[in-house]
Amino acid sequence: MSLMLKLLATALLLSNFLQASTSNEDVEKFLKKSFEGNPNIIKLSVKVEQTIVLEKVKGWSAYIVGVDATVKAKQGSRDVKQKMIWFSNGDTISPDLIDVKTGISLKESVSPSFELKYYKKENLIYGNADAEHRVAIFSDPLCPFCRNFVPKAINTMKKDPKKFAIYYYHFPLPSLHPAAVELVKAAVAAELQGEKDVVLKLYTVEVDSREKDINKILAAFNKTMKTNITPEDLKSKAVMEHINSDLNIANNLMVNGTPTMFFDDKLDKTKRKFEKVK
Repeated sequence: MSLMLKLLATALLLSNFLQASTSNEDVEKFLKKSFEGNPNIIKLSVKVEQTIVLEKVKGWSAYIVGVDATVKAKQGSRDVKQKMIWFSNGDTISPDLIDVKTGISLKESVSPSFELKYYKKENLIYGNADAEHRVAIFSDPLCPFCRNFVPKAINTMKKDPKKFAIYYYHFPLPSLHPAAVELVKAAVAAELQGEKDVVLKLYTVEVDSREKDINKILAAFNKTMKTNITPEDLKSKAVMEHINSDLNIANNLMVNGTPTMFFDDKLDKTKRKFEKVK
């Protein structure tokens, strides 16, 4: 459970009813009032960013909510930003809905749309920007499944640049693969120096995913790429802006695992829609 959910869980259990004919403002007011009951929250902003009418559950809608808070910490305070999904039918609000027949959370069917502003030229690695289909990939190069799947998917799509515009976003998972954090910075630095096909080569770098020594990580990277990226290169403003942009986009789209793929602006849970394009 995330820090934000831990902080808010007690307050949310106190009440779960809204007035009928729920509006975005109703949801915002209700959640803010509930959250403010937690003494650990110093400052709070709650904003409904998108409303999605559920097709499978008549009368219910999903609300994608952005929460921006300042919370008490052991030393001072810390800022927390998080996206949440809430459901309401106008009378009741709930953090989740479960399909009785399948036991599957309806949150699995809710995802923010991939906005046009997220298709940035620096993320376009193959294909034409005006291609028939847009595919966005969020991946960690040290994720075992990613290493097997992502290069194959990219190589398949890159053969037809008129059909596929492939956008790639770095999404390292530091708790699982700490080495990936510096590895993706090195990849961006290499691209900025004019290196080609960096993303595909990134999946062939051999390094312990738990490695934290930046010199060992860069040694493995430079050996594969035949480059000379230094620790100082990773600290450049351009590198950090690119990485932060990728992570912010991932946060806005509620990406929480790898690989995550969007096909023509919609989350592709199968990760296989590109294969069905004739």
